[in-house]
Amino acid sequence: MTQINPLAGVQIGAREIYDELRTACGKVDQLGSKADQVASAHDDMRSDLTDHEARLRVLERSRWLLPSLAALIAVGSLVLAVVTFMQGAGGRPGAVDSRPHPG
Repeated sequence: MTQINPLAGVQIGAREIYDELRTACGKVDQLGSKADQVASAHDDMRSDLTDHEARLRVLERSRWLLPSLAALIAVGSLVLAVVTFMQGAGGRPGAVDSRPHPG
């Protein structure tokens, strides 16, 4: 049985090799251009991330303002209620109010 070489009649010349090399160079250049675009987009995203991070830090710092203010108002109200109660009881804890009650 004789084996037939499928490439026996094919010849590749220097021109074909040169053309393929130029095609490969063009594709490499395209990839380089795309890599530059990706790097630029990455830098833009990094600056956006830094900006968002700074905004979040500001929000986190101001987040405690309203709850702290509410706690201070609650404590102030409690102190005011205790003072008012103490004045109504004659200023003595456990004292009985001797004023007549209507009714």
